[in-house]
Amino acid sequence: MWKIIYDNIVIAFESIKSQKVRAAITLLIIAFGIMALVGTLTVVKGLDNSFASSLQSMGSNKFTFKRYENQFIQKGRHNRHKIINPRISYRDAIAFKKRYLEKNAIVSLSSFVASDVEIKSDSKKTDPKFKIVGVDENYMQVNANEVKEGKSFTQKDILNNRHLAIIGEDLKADLFPDTDPIKKEIIINGNRFKVAGWLKPKQSTFGGSRNDQIFIPLNLARNFFPSAQANYSIAVAVTDKDSYGQQVDKAISLMRKIRKLRPIQPNNFGINRSDKMAGELKSVSSSLQILAFIIGLITILGSSIALMNIMLVSVTERTREIGVRKAIGANRLLIMIQFFVETLVITFLGGFVGIVFGLSIGFLVANVMHMPFSMPWNAIGVAIFVIFAVAIISGLYPAYKASKLDPIESLRYE
Repeated sequence: MWKIIYDNIVIAFESIKSQKVRAAITLLIIAFGIMALVGTLTVVKGLDNSFASSLQSMGSNKFTFKRYENQFIQKGRHNRHKIINPRISYRDAIAFKKRYLEKNAIVSLSSFVASDVEIKSDSKKTDPKFKIVGVDENYMQVNANEVKEGKSFTQKDILNNRHLAIIGEDLKADLFPDTDPIKKEIIINGNRFKVAGWLKPKQSTFGGSRNDQIFIPLNLARNFFPSAQANYSIAVAVTDKDSYGQQVDKAISLMRKIRKLRPIQPNNFGINRSDKMAGELKSVSSSLQILAFIIGLITILGSSIALMNIMLVSVTERTREIGVRKAIGANRLLIMIQFFVETLVITFLGGFVGIVFGLSIGFLVANVMHMPFSMPWNAIGVAIFVIFAVAIISGLYPAYKASKLDPIESLRYE
């Protein structure tokens, strides 16, 4: 049996060589379908990894108070009024940190104070591309930022307004590519800071770098980058995950008191919860996977129909060849095996090309969108299964039709 299969594989390759144009078109049809399936699943896998990386970088068991961008309340039939939530002021943030003294929680305050800032060190200077963030002593821990070298801010550093800075990978690469940046001096907006620490690089998300931030003590940030409209973020990390929901409820209650809201008034602040974000990201990821799979299957269905039609045309054009083979002793099973193996060979060649191109597309998209790329073994497994299915669906009927041809009529065919 294996000898028969081997001989038919050889015959299949000889047939492909003799009909290069048709074989190439058939192969490309299959390759395109598999490429669409693998490419979309690979991109979705990259998005999934990016979601997971982003969530992990924000810290687990964490919630953050923020100001809503806006909310709309419709009054009347055509009038729509834009209502802006009041900003979270420094007074609000400090009041929350002083009063939220839960045993299993760590509170961090921060404020994004400037972007597109030029940084200098000795005779070197950077492009104006860096972001300045004012933080307290708990920020690095709460937000899962790891110091690669040096140290994080201490409470004394914050209280004494020490001119220290913690930098990211981008600034290190620009100003200190070959030297240790720790204790080196940098100039931010005309003010001198010593580099206290250098953070481990983080993967970028959707084209946005997360390594271009510079962290300085919160009060210094307020003094050096004053703004009447400064907005503050309050992040809370819960060390006991079993009490997460209870901590959220207590924090919301306290925030409402600080904002002086009456019981019937809705919250005039936003809250991001890590558990809800994880659920939402998982839902988005699942929806994208389903959508990608449907798109891929539709493409594969079209490829299967095209392949079947081409193989049926091939059977018709090779009627005389089939008659000759039957005349010299080939039975119906051998004819079926010949055409089915030929379909398998074309399908697997096209599938291999499609997988390679699909992975290449996924890799390119991941690089362009700055997403993490990992080998999508699930997508490759699905592609191999689909290749088998396409070969069986597209190959059996043409092979069966070829085996049913009458040898005498086949020999008369011109």
